[in-house]
Amino acid sequence: MRKLQMVDLKSQYEKIKTTVDASIQEVLDTNTYINGPKVHEFQKNLENYLGVKHVIPCANGTDALQVAMMGLGLQPGDEVITADFTFAATVEVIALLQLTPVLVDVDLYNMNISLDAIKKAITPKTKAIVPVHLFGRAANMEAIMAIANEHNLYVIEDNAQAIGANCKFSNGTKQKAGTIGHVGATSFFPSKNLGCYGDGGAIFTNDDALAHTIRGIVNHGMYERYHHDVVGVNSRLDSIQAAVLNIKLDLLDEYNTARQDAARKYSAAFDGHANIVAPMICDVCDCHVFHQYTLRITNGKRDELLAHLQSKDIPCAIYYPIPLHSQKAYLDVRYKEEDFPITNQLVQEVISLPMHTELDDDQIAFITSSVLEFFN
Repeated sequence: MRKLQMVDLKSQYEKIKTTVDASIQEVLDTNTYINGPKVHEFQKNLENYLGVKHVIPCANGTDALQVAMMGLGLQPGDEVITADFTFAATVEVIALLQLTPVLVDVDLYNMNISLDAIKKAITPKTKAIVPVHLFGRAANMEAIMAIANEHNLYVIEDNAQAIGANCKFSNGTKQKAGTIGHVGATSFFPSKNLGCYGDGGAIFTNDDALAHTIRGIVNHGMYERYHHDVVGVNSRLDSIQAAVLNIKLDLLDEYNTARQDAARKYSAAFDGHANIVAPMICDVCDCHVFHQYTLRITNGKRDELLAHLQSKDIPCAIYYPIPLHSQKAYLDVRYKEEDFPITNQLVQEVISLPMHTELDDDQIAFITSSVLEFFN
């Protein structure tokens, strides 16, 4: 059996080495490192894949979120609602822009932002909602957009973990996660479903005016060289990363299908176990692309299971061990523990198993048997 990895980028690279190397060499031969043809090619390809009018590449996923908020013209003190159970980048950019983060609880079933919690958190100062498509599962965007429209709020989708996932609407139509709100942001960090070999990110929107503003912001506020029309930042996707992403974008659906297949095999092994809650896998849509495969361990022995798996050299991780409302940087007297019952439960129960495109049946069998061995 091959050595287990949380994310096996080496094996994935070996399968595409020839085409990736050739694409990178083309950049090196042409010396077009910044905003070169590969970046523009990737932008167009991703627009076509997502079915969105505008993709604006940038340097990383955190910048993508920040620039999206800058583009909307949010002002210091404006309240932005987002999930308490997620990575810190989501709330980090809100704080950096001197906006007011409003952390709310999540849903136990899908671990995405709670619709009821959003409704309770809205005040006259609320200007935006940032749903996070956590672990690769699309949030309920139809309901979130309905709330936003009722209260005249912006929606900024944090799609760093769910590129390629579909949101299914009540009328039967589907739309790619990240393209439904007023603006979406994603990350191409190497471990993502669509990952480059460094840092990278992108912003999505169907709003022509917003796209124009954002294109200036990512390039020092310039639309014409040395003419700074808006306050901007330096956040550009380099051509070498675009060269990698162009190759991998063609394989994204294949990669996501491999993740879904691995998830089905995991969940089949855990089906019916009293102390294991596995993520649901939908057979009629692809709303979950499994950036992570995350279990809930309900008997209070999650940490013991973590140690057991580590003793068998099985990589695993806890995403996330500390809720954002308890992080030193984001402490606020507004937050009460009773407002976050689900988040506080999840941080005690969740454990993520290896999930990537190269998992094979022998590896999955060893991992699942080792989990079950612990309980037996």
